[in-house]
Amino acid sequence: MPGRAYLVRGGPGTGKTTLGLHFLRAGATSGEPSLYITLAEPADQIRQNAQAIGLDLDGVDFLDLSPDSVFFTEGQSYDLFSPAEVERTPLTRQIQERVKRLRPRRLFLDAVTQLRYLSPDPFQFRKQVLSFLRFMAEQGATVLFLSEASPDAPDDDVQFMSDGVINLTYAPEGRTVEVTKFRGGDFRAGRHAMRLTGQGMVVYPRLLPSRHRREFVLETLPSGTPYLDELLHGGLERGTITLITGPSGVGKTTLGVQFMKEGAGRGERSVIYTFEETVETLTHRCAAVNMPVQYMLEHGTLAVIPVEPLRFAADEFAQLVRQEVEERGARIVMIDSVSGYRLALRGEGDLVTHLHALVKYLANMGVTVLLVNEVEYLTGDFRITDVGISYLADNVIFLRYLEINGELRKAIGVLKKRLSDFERMLRQIEITRYGIKIGAPLTGLRGILRGTPELIDAAPQLDGSPRLDGTPGVAAVTRTTSHEPPPTPLQ
Repeated sequence: MPGRAYLVRGGPGTGKTTLGLHFLRAGATSGEPSLYITLAEPADQIRQNAQAIGLDLDGVDFLDLSPDSVFFTEGQSYDLFSPAEVERTPLTRQIQERVKRLRPRRLFLDAVTQLRYLSPDPFQFRKQVLSFLRFMAEQGATVLFLSEASPDAPDDDVQFMSDGVINLTYAPEGRTVEVTKFRGGDFRAGRHAMRLTGQGMVVYPRLLPSRHRREFVLETLPSGTPYLDELLHGGLERGTITLITGPSGVGKTTLGVQFMKEGAGRGERSVIYTFEETVETLTHRCAAVNMPVQYMLEHGTLAVIPVEPLRFAADEFAQLVRQEVEERGARIVMIDSVSGYRLALRGEGDLVTHLHALVKYLANMGVTVLLVNEVEYLTGDFRITDVGISYLADNVIFLRYLEINGELRKAIGVLKKRLSDFERMLRQIEITRYGIKIGAPLTGLRGILRGTPELIDAAPQLDGSPRLDGTPGVAAVTRTTSHEPPPTPLQ
């Protein structure tokens, strides 16, 4: 807010000066007189650093009060008087004269900590800073000033005097910015991801799903595979979140791409964020099962974006997803996989909070979300997810390995569908060179969810297809015992 004073806190290298340069540059661009008062770093060096990150400081005035080399080369010292008695008055006078002459609308002081060393005691320092801020407010200037706090010189007193407090941090998981005080207005609480780039500081505010919503038609999106659509009673609804869960190699990604292939036929754009394989690997693998991913990439109906490990913060990744949705019109988004998302995003521990915000935003924007989740165990007790995110899903599709008569097979089923009914039988699924092949419902078995099914002799396959143990079903038995000739095969 104009005419107020705001404190920027943070350790070395957190971006305090860069933030101040952005503040002054924005004012100069708007035609506001802007003043940089430096008490530590020489003005020429500041200009060079700003130029290196593409910040043009034309129109920004400098008052350089940093120590020059004369103090060291001539061996100057304070023998009879304290530094406060010698330097405080000339420094104050120079600031007063420059401010009255320039009448800046924006002022950046780097750093207020230096004034502490020119005060004989904390009371005098507090009084001096309050007087300085009052003087700037009377001149109509908005002040941004830095603090370099340390255990020996904390800055709690300066926080009380300021109208707002901005905290910058630099940790192994990345840089963050957090506002903890803002008089006279509201602010978005919490730590937000920040990055220092070749163009300066970029902030990625935490995603709030409730602030984003787009009208869309709640329609059913088929997969293009009839038996899969029978399982889902037509397909997946637009704007819903689907969890595709199962062990490694069971076909989760291929199943998700099947919905995107059908979406491409409608002219819709889809995006896959892959944390575990390259674009080339995914393209080659899909081509082997009759899925034209390369064609979809070339015609813009699909984007495959590999995410490098530990490159993005969660808020930064969410911003990338928003660009795909809001600028490029993506209608289906797949995250492959949840485990990769957790590990890749700088190791941030609060997976559920960040993923909740992201998928709820996508659902509010009418985007169909596919979350690929890998469970560790091939067989054993049935488990939807190992990370506690099943509550997010409107639909849950699970895939399982089966061991029958020494042969490894796969089964698919639907556990949850919030907006419609679904088939409660499991079906066998195969990934062939012709695509996804899903069979009739599995009957005559029990213990499928344990991964070790047992045959029930009294329940043969009712559609005439052979049972999983190789014995004929009811219709097949009837044909082989009948005296009528077998039907003529279809051409």
